[in-house]
Amino acid sequence: MKLENVKAQMRKGVLEYCILSLLSKADAYASDIIAELKSVQMIVVEGTLYPLLTRLKNDELLSYRWEESSQGPPRKYYALTDKGSAFLQELDQSWSQLVVSVAKIQQKN
Repeated sequence: MKLENVKAQMRKGVLEYCILSLLSKADAYASDIIAELKSVQMIVVEGTLYPLLTRLKNDELLSYRWEESSQGPPRKYYALTDKGSAFLQELDQSWSQLVVSVAKIQQKN
């Protein structure tokens, strides 16, 4: 088993949660989301992000609006919906429980 493959799967598993968390703080353009994720060493490419944003929008967890840009075409800004906020709260609880469980397992070793 290759370590990089396992690490990539772990990142993919939390990517949706991270995106929702970022958008709970402020609406964002896709490039801004990628930059925020990269700033914390979660490397994501557009080919991964856009399908995920589309799925989250189709699930009514995100909405978007177009804004004019001074540097080119209009930009699509994503925002968390009320349903997305409620979903994020559930993920927050699940994440907290998961962290506690993993910490307990690590302490046993």
